[in-house]
Amino acid sequence: MVNFSLSPEQLKIQQEARAFALQEVLPVAWCYDEKDELPLFILKKAFERGIMNVTIPRKYGGPEYGLMECALVVEEISAACAGLATSIFDNSLGVEPLLLTRNEQARAKYLPAIVKDFKLISFATSETTAGSDVAGIRCRAQKDGEDYILNGTKYWMTNGGVADYYTVFATVDPTAGYKGICAFIVEKGWEGVSTGRHIPKLGQRSSNTVGIHFKNTRVPRENVLAEPGQGFYMAMTAFARTRPIIGSFGVGAARTAMELAIDYAKRRRAFGLPIRDFQAVAFKIAEMYQKVETARLLTWKAAWEADSGKDPTITASITKFYATEAAFEVVDEALQIFGGYGYTRMYPIEKLFRDVRLLRIYEGTSEVQRVVVSRFAFDNYKPVMPDLEDFPQLEHLDVHETPGETAWRCPMCGYIHRGPEAPEACPYCFFPKTSFKKVWPRP
Repeated sequence: MVNFSLSPEQLKIQQEARAFALQEVLPVAWCYDEKDELPLFILKKAFERGIMNVTIPRKYGGPEYGLMECALVVEEISAACAGLATSIFDNSLGVEPLLLTRNEQARAKYLPAIVKDFKLISFATSETTAGSDVAGIRCRAQKDGEDYILNGTKYWMTNGGVADYYTVFATVDPTAGYKGICAFIVEKGWEGVSTGRHIPKLGQRSSNTVGIHFKNTRVPRENVLAEPGQGFYMAMTAFARTRPIIGSFGVGAARTAMELAIDYAKRRRAFGLPIRDFQAVAFKIAEMYQKVETARLLTWKAAWEADSGKDPTITASITKFYATEAAFEVVDEALQIFGGYGYTRMYPIEKLFRDVRLLRIYEGTSEVQRVVVSRFAFDNYKPVMPDLEDFPQLEHLDVHETPGETAWRCPMCGYIHRGPEAPEACPYCFFPKTSFKKVWPRP
């Protein structure tokens, strides 16, 4: 039975995350956006309050929550600041390769430290010339005995400048495509690891983003998470589990924009009336509400699929591009309702506008998600209805009552011909008799 209600435990988690967002995140969000700086103390508080590392199994000291609980937490934090939500959630993305690897030694070493000691872990797939195209990465991993030697640069790394560990994807052969990709866990203090400057960004400025360079960095055998050929599938599986949560970033930010727009529409007057009384504004609010609700339901469905052991790839991709684009549309319309005030930095809408724009880019662009979904629709989707040429589009019901009557369909224009044989040519499009297909009686 379908049930959209939250359990008492989930409601408790949601309320705790909401309280943290309102008490800790919201008061500092605009300050650190202006400073273009990550308030690391907020991440430490999130760690202490159990807001971080929520998907790590109990076996390693974590709470072992599912993606559904993660979605609830992220929506609340993102409602206060999408940038800080990105940095807080980044540990869940960073540990995903550790949760997927068969290397129990690495899991046993790093996961308890992340849970107990406030260790940050950053996920490294993107490069300066490879983002959504994971198979196109160039960072090299050269085998040296049982170890690997890393050389190259990873880019766009959330929390990369403050992280203690990195889950790094590299390739043994750039010409091999996805078959050459492998994965490792690398420690920040290792020889040959250097961190770039914080990258200045349009939005999500309170989230640290850097490049990491490896120069002859030795990775011991025990830190290999995926051998060559396995790394690409590990990355894709990780994204299928984390992309639903990007929907939560969008839902949270859009929800706040909608709430602010509702409040403003009640207060602002024009032509002698509150602007809420104008249909143009009321319809915008209705569409905002519809998009927030729809995006949330899609996000929950994708999270539920992952938690139920189903393959969430397609729903995750749909969620990723729908929820993030809907968020941008909601914030854009909120700014329109605010008018000139929305365009100023004295009101909160402009920050929301800048923050949500990133959601359509990271963890696979909207365009890449459409590629994933379209390929599924063309190659794997199982239709319910018959093929077009077999579709029983008969014009008269008497064929059901006339034994022996035969109907033929032109495959080009769809014309139905009745008679013992097909016509010599279609009277509409002139396709030949040989192309007609018998559609009645049905085989």
